[in-house]
Amino acid sequence: MDKSRRGKDRSVRHRGGHRERLREKFLKGGLSAFLDYEVIELLLTLGTPRKDCKQQAKDALMKFRSLRGVLEAPADELLRIKGIGPHNIFGLRLIQDVSRRFLKERMMSKPYCHSSKEVFDYLYHSLRDVKKEQFKVLFLDAKNHILEGKTVFEGTVDTSAVYPREIVKEALKCDASSLIFVHNHPSGDPEPSASDREITRELVFAAAVMQLKVLDHIIIGNNCYFSFADEGLIEEYGIMFHDFNRRSHEERMQVGKILLQK
Repeated sequence: MDKSRRGKDRSVRHRGGHRERLREKFLKGGLSAFLDYEVIELLLTLGTPRKDCKQQAKDALMKFRSLRGVLEAPADELLRIKGIGPHNIFGLRLIQDVSRRFLKERMMSKPYCHSSKEVFDYLYHSLRDVKKEQFKVLFLDAKNHILEGKTVFEGTVDTSAVYPREIVKEALKCDASSLIFVHNHPSGDPEPSASDREITRELVFAAAVMQLKVLDHIIIGNNCYFSFADEGLIEEYGIMFHDFNRRSHEERMQVGKILLQK
């Protein structure tokens, strides 16, 4: 056997041994002991198991600055890195889609229990890269299990775009008892606007007219969120409705009609 062939064989064995060590390291201690480039390297090798991806992982990390940056990077930008091809991107996309499915099944399998963080974890993956605002509704049963999640509007969210009547109609259709509203701010800042506050108040009122309970309205930003429930605003709007409910029957009917016409 010539020297070049022996050198190539040693290189192949070295790459195989390195990948095996990474797998063993993960199985023994999870990702806690991994450097960010090693996580990326492991994911890249899922698509090309016989190829050394260490340098490509380091280059990707340098270009996108963080593990999260690499996982969220557009495919066309990843492909500009020397040595990364369509097969390598398979591992990066696979881990994201598996995470999304896992979080969805976890959410659907147990009561919501007023955990805004779990809702954020579940929906952040699907909303973080969206360039337009999306307004979603989660419909829950009497035991606070999620029955269904639906995007009811896409675009700039304001009081003329979100229709309480349509949301109430959907809630009744799936026999929901309570609702959670979620929308994203593409700017990355989850702080609610005056319009966000007005929409939420109107939705709480409209739901209460039909004996539906609003559990939360969560605004998702850049790896952060704002929860109307956590800030006490859902409770505040509920008290406002009960104060309004003490008014005369005619006043209540008139305001209820206005809300449900929107």
